[in-house]
Amino acid sequence: MNRIKEVLEEKGIKQIWLSEKLNKSYNMVNAYVQNRRQPSLFDLNRIADILEVDIKELIVSNIKK
Repeated sequence: MNRIKEVLEEKGIKQIWLSEKLNKSYNMVNAYVQNRRQPSLFDLNRIADILEVDIKELIVSNIKK
């Protein structure tokens, strides 16, 4: 699971803008945002750089506390 959708909303950024920056189709970015597909670590790092956040902010932990 990832938090790309939440971070985009927090920053007021549209998926189409992110897809252009990543040079990926809107459909691919939408699949990432909807958690239907997970980006590779390389792409996740690129997304973090583009959104100017730490990569950890894009990841949801599965560890129960």
